[in-house]
Amino acid sequence: MRGAMAGLGRREFLTMAAAGTAAAAISVTIAALDPATALGATAMTGNASPRPSSDLNLKRELRAMWIASVANIDWPSASGLDAEAQKAEFVRHLEVARENGLNAVFVQVRPTADAFWDSPYEPWSQYLTGTQGQDPGYDPLAFMVAEAHARNIELHAWFNPYRVSMQPDPALLVADHPARQHPDWVWAYGGRLYFDPGIPEAREHIQRAILHAVESYDIDGVHFDDYFYPYPVPGETVPDTATYERYGAGFDAIEDWRRDNVDRFVETMSSRIKAVKPWVKFGISPFGIWRNSSTDPLGSDTAGSQSYDDQYADTRKWVLEGWLDYVNPQIYWQIGLAVADYAALVPWWAEVAAQSGTQLYVGEALYKMTSGVFTDPEELTNHVDLCREVSRDVGPVHGNVYYSAVHVPADPQGGMSRVVADHYRHPALIPPMPHLPADPVAAPVLANARRVDDGVRLHVTDIGSRIARATSFAVYRVRGAVDAVDIDDPANLVGTFRSASGRVHSWLDTTAAPGVRYTYVVTALDRVWNESGPSRPRVAR
Repeated sequence: MRGAMAGLGRREFLTMAAAGTAAAAISVTIAALDPATALGATAMTGNASPRPSSDLNLKRELRAMWIASVANIDWPSASGLDAEAQKAEFVRHLEVARENGLNAVFVQVRPTADAFWDSPYEPWSQYLTGTQGQDPGYDPLAFMVAEAHARNIELHAWFNPYRVSMQPDPALLVADHPARQHPDWVWAYGGRLYFDPGIPEAREHIQRAILHAVESYDIDGVHFDDYFYPYPVPGETVPDTATYERYGAGFDAIEDWRRDNVDRFVETMSSRIKAVKPWVKFGISPFGIWRNSSTDPLGSDTAGSQSYDDQYADTRKWVLEGWLDYVNPQIYWQIGLAVADYAALVPWWAEVAAQSGTQLYVGEALYKMTSGVFTDPEELTNHVDLCREVSRDVGPVHGNVYYSAVHVPADPQGGMSRVVADHYRHPALIPPMPHLPADPVAAPVLANARRVDDGVRLHVTDIGSRIARATSFAVYRVRGAVDAVDIDDPANLVGTFRSASGRVHSWLDTTAAPGVRYTYVVTALDRVWNESGPSRPRVAR
């Protein structure tokens, strides 16, 4: 049954299920009488308010960039690099993310029905070695996850569902490619190959390929971009008339049938991810316009292409049905552009997302600072300003995602530097999602804060139960010796770090100025960024 089930929407159901999971874990913790109980640990606070602060620098905000692999756009920079060169390039992308205050990356791991991991369903990607099916000599996805998590950066694995190849000849694919094993699943359009979204067996294959990555790797999210049915090509018709005749019973128009195919894919993908790992987030980054108000009164005040009609992607429906944990529309236009005004689209999406509690991240066209489309060096920082105002006045905007990774360090026109200087001066925690399972992490013990040659060294003890250890920790700092540190003030957050094995952890604050006395507290975070109360404060001497 789709949509609401017996009066209970999927989002409400997941929220209740998550609460039940947390309650069960808490009962186990109490029964186990872990040492944390005896120490009087502060309970987890959650900090799960869906609405961000209106402060210029937020404590809770997703800040991310896309790392595209198709055609070697971002990474690897060229096909055929050896494993060590590939690893070094990826680590540099993560360091760039950290230097710019970003806390997540969306990495393309299945660009064309191929894989950046050892998949039993599809061949190794040609964008790794230059030859489709050739083992790169290491496990790229495992490496990416480990390196991102070592920096406490979320990694969302980005999959392109239907695209098979950037060229139209199936004979150029490896012999055991599923598109050659099942040629009836595939058609050519616009000089490329695609799986036919109307064939149930093709949809099942795609989902199994994606779920293998979910099951096998500690990814934080599954991410799709804007490619569903292909963008229209003048003079060409999508060649699926025979598929419609076979599977389209009950639909008077092929367009409605196509939309239903994509709806089914999105809904079942969402359910299957949560069945495997309930904490893994599912998000989609659609084309920025659902429909124009001139076509549909529910649409936005725009006059551009429409994803509902052109990609058969009913993106508004997916949000309202609660099939997505987040929506990340590509609002790749400037403020004031008549046909697609950024200032009109952000409030439209915020209002839609607020109706279901789906988190909204806005996709930003950093690359247009290079192409000359964005001529104002202040364009992107003005976008973030506007998002903050929309959060306050319309509905929450939970963050921004920049396309693409190579443009972040290039910093065309200084556009990204302005965003960082104006909005990302302090670190930010990723907003929690109240409907996802929460672990009842306990406030840690800050054993000491000690001056060393290159900063202040903190030693932190996780006193949570064995089933509810912290995934990471947040560090807060104020000047002087004080009795308490306000953990709600984003200016006090100085960093986060990932939990290692065991209970005792160490972290070095390299930003501490020499000769200045500071007071520190530390909080614990679960894997979906719910936060404990603070430790007792410690003064660094």
